[in-house]
Amino acid sequence: MQKNIRKGFTLIELLIVVVIIGILAAIAIPKFAATKDKAKLASVKTDVRNIMGSMESAASDDGAYKTLTQGTDFTASNGNVATAVAAGAGNGYTITVVNSSITAGFTTCTVSVGANATPATDGVITCS
Repeated sequence: MQKNIRKGFTLIELLIVVVIIGILAAIAIPKFAATKDKAKLASVKTDVRNIMGSMESAASDDGAYKTLTQGTDFTASNGNVATAVAAGAGNGYTITVVNSSITAGFTTCTVSVGANATPATDGVITCS
């Protein structure tokens, strides 16, 4: 008498594995998207700090702050658009960097220095 031995997985076992994989994917995908947005916001903050350095360097050379141009005086990271505007008489500046591809949370960071800032916000990077 010969026994029929079947090898392989049953439909129920395969279904359970597929459900578990689906649950894991449902948890992991949103966390990955949030991580990408955090990295993009970090690049926005880094660009603000780098442009601040460019503004201070230009002021050191010229004796006053001047409006800088993206692409000529500095280069923003991929996806970021930056403006660096000097105050009248060159005694302060405001820098704004925006990344519109950020899907959730803050997309813009700004810093004001000198005449463009209050004492509490002078040189403080704020994001909104």
